Amino acid sequence: METKITATELARNLSDILNRVRYRGERFVVERNGEVVATLEPPPTKGITWREFLERWPTLPKPDPDFWDDVEEAHRIMNQPPALPPSWES
Repeated sequence: METKITATELARNLSDILNRVRYRGERFVVERNGEVVATLEPPPTKGITWREFLERWPTLPKPDPDFWDDVEEAHRIMNQPPALPPSWES
């Protein structure tokens, strides 16, 4: 949805307009003296939708056979408490 507003309206309602852009995905065209001076719109989305992911899933590369062994080793190492420095050992 695109809404035309004046620069004065933008200045008076900046917080509300930014919230509408961010949370509702609205788009605003800002005019000053009848001339378009700016456009406010949400940034492009990062990532993909679940639908796109599911469509790509069959073609994604599969991990090598040792992948899960590496994951298990990383978990084993990460779940151990850190070793004490030699000067702290009694």
